[in-house]
Amino acid sequence: MAMEKHFFVYILASTRNGILYVGVTSNLPQRIWQHKNDEVDGFTKKYRVHTLVWFEQHESAESAITREKQVKKWNRMWKIREIELLNPGWRDLYDDITA
Repeated sequence: MAMEKHFFVYILASTRNGILYVGVTSNLPQRIWQHKNDEVDGFTKKYRVHTLVWFEQHESAESAITREKQVKKWNRMWKIREIELLNPGWRDLYDDITA
């Protein structure tokens, strides 16, 4: 029986109310590990954006990519509001997805 593939849109933060980064992936634990260990050159490495503060699951790559584009267009306050609805303490959710 083949495992269903899922896709994720996620937001990383440098600190509470700090720098935000929006991404999309089909392997959330692996991708966040890569960010946390500076395996990904670019924005998250340069600005030390390593805390997973929000994510949502999608059934298809197309819906995840569409949603990522929507979230990237949101203004900062909308992103913060969305984070605080799911994660009011801005807790790092990485342990939740690897447990």
